[in-house]
Amino acid sequence: EKFINFMLEILTMAETNKGSEEEVAIAFVNHYYHLFDNDRSSLSTLYNPTSLLTFEGQKICGVEDISNKLKQLPFDQCRHSISTVDSQPSSIAGGCGGIIVFVSGSLQLHGEDHPLRFSQTFHLIPVLQGSFFVQNEMFRLNYG
Repeated sequence: EKFINFMLEILTMAETNKGSEEEVAIAFVNHYYHLFDNDRSSLSTLYNPTSLLTFEGQKICGVEDISNKLKQLPFDQCRHSISTVDSQPSSIAGGCGGIIVFVSGSLQLHGEDHPLRFSQTFHLIPVLQGSFFVQNEMFRLNYG
């Protein structure tokens, strides 16, 4: 249901031309991290069979493998705090525009005193209904 509401929100933005890439990016980021923190298994709805994830240098392809990676992370509970969201339009074949989204923030693991800093990039690709899927994603913890 959360995914459907997110997609309807994006569809409405697209149909009314009120949704700039920044608005779509922020709506996506809010939705993604809400799912990650509360219902990680639902993240699979954001990917398709050609989606690629690079997680701390490990390359993972496809909905099933990405979903398994995210479900098998060594923690069950976490809370993301987003510091910045930057976005740019991207052109793909056929003239349909995607969106590149760069996120920085911190990740608080349950039972840990100090948050971990992270950076994450998404390449969102539009689909016919006016919604988006994650084609490319890269995640890194920031040490130092």
